[in-house]
This record gives sequence, C-alpha cells and structure tokens, in this order.
Amino acid sequence: MTEERHRKPERGLKHVLVREYVRSLVVNAEPGTSAPSERELVQQFGVARMTVRHALDALVGQGLLERIPGRGTFVTKPLIDMQMRLSSYTEEMERRGKKPESRTLLARRETAGPGVSRALELEEGTSIVHWQRLRQADGMPMAIQHVYLSLETFPNFLDEAPPASLYSWFADRDLMPTWGEDSVLAANATEEEATLLELDPGTPVLHISRRAFCREIAVEVTRSVYRADRYTLWVPVLRPEHQR
Repeated sequence: MTEERHRKPERGLKHVLVREYVRSLVVNAEPGTSAPSERELVQQFGVARMTVRHALDALVGQGLLERIPGRGTFVTKPLIDMQMRLSSYTEEMERRGKKPESRTLLARRETAGPGVSRALELEEGTSIVHWQRLRQADGMPMAIQHVYLSLETFPNFLDEAPPASLYSWFADRDLMPTWGEDSVLAANATEEEATLLELDPGTPVLHISRRAFCREIAVEVTRSVYRADRYTLWVPVLRPEHQR
C-alpha cells in the first residue's frame, strides 16, 4: 500500500510533463500542424502509452488538439468564445481581436408570421423588415443572421443603406437593447447554410435565437446559424441564494 501511494505522484508528474511538452510545441503552431505521435512520445519520455494518451486527451479536451481517425492528431483552429450576454456580433468579434465584416443577402419588407409577431409583440400580418446577413471574421464566414424589425418602430429602415452594426444603429436612435432572451439549439447545416458557411451539408451548427428589448419595447428578433467548429459557448452560472 505504501509503495502504491509513492507511485501515483510519479505517474501524475510524467503525464503533466508530457502534456506541457506537447503544449509548448503546439500553442503557437499553425492550425493543421501535426502533433507528435503517441509512439514518438512513448520513446522520448519512456512512459506507458496510456500516460501519453492521457496527456493528449487533456489537450484535446482543452481545444488545442483534434484527433482525425486514420490520420493522427493535429493543432485545431482557434475557437471564438461566444459569451451569453447582450452584445452585438461586432462587439464580440472586436473583443476577440477579429475584424468583423458583414454581407447583406437580402433586406425586404415582409408580413410577420406567428412566431415573429409574438416575439416582436405585433399583430400577425403586420409589416416587418427581414434583413439577412452573412457575418464574417477576418474574412472567414462565421454565421448567417436573420434580423426581424418592426416597421412601426423603424419605418425608414429600408430607405437607408444597411448599417455596419445594428446595435450602433440602435444607439443612435436611443433604442439600445438593455435586456433580452437567447435560446440555443444544436442542429445540422442545410445545403444552403453549408454553402454560405463553407461547410459540408449536415455539419453541426448552433441555432441561436434572440429577442432583445429597450426598456419595454421589443426592438429585435434575430435568428442566427453559427459554425459550431469555430465557437465555444460560455455561460456564467450562479447557484440560487437559498441553496448556498
């Protein structure tokens, strides 16, 4: 029993040494760079294959590496953490040091269906704006966004050039959203979504729906399709006061 207790820290230390060695090699490497193989690491460190696998599993779990069956282990593309807070796409990209870009796919008048009318607190059939954009970061497609606005609240939206940032446009009109509701659903990309996002059809994506309010006015309904391979969703949580 005493001998076993002495061995455990040693195995743990070896796992950490392997993990941090591999981390030092890949942390600044280009995406797609091959990581050292398990065989190489076993020979270099003189440890069991399970110890090496444990070290690599930790780096895969942290999003630094990805395993491709039949090919090996490679450096991943950096993920963009998307925080669940009331901020715009432009603000989130700038927070991450990315250059946000947008391409309007359509901007037109439509009549509100049941879902959008309830979300915007309008009568069904009321005239609304439907604005669809392809959102990019550093030239890479990140999301498809469908924005729905009330023409009663924003009667001149379609008479102007589409704004670069919707939330800056809201701020100019003293209607910056102050609170809202987001919902997230995992799905598979349709053929149209896959084409726009440069993915294979059926690739996992995130559907995020938002309803945002300025005080008591429902100013925005947005339904977005995000590339799941470029995002990690970060949600702060708090235990209820009575359960602490």
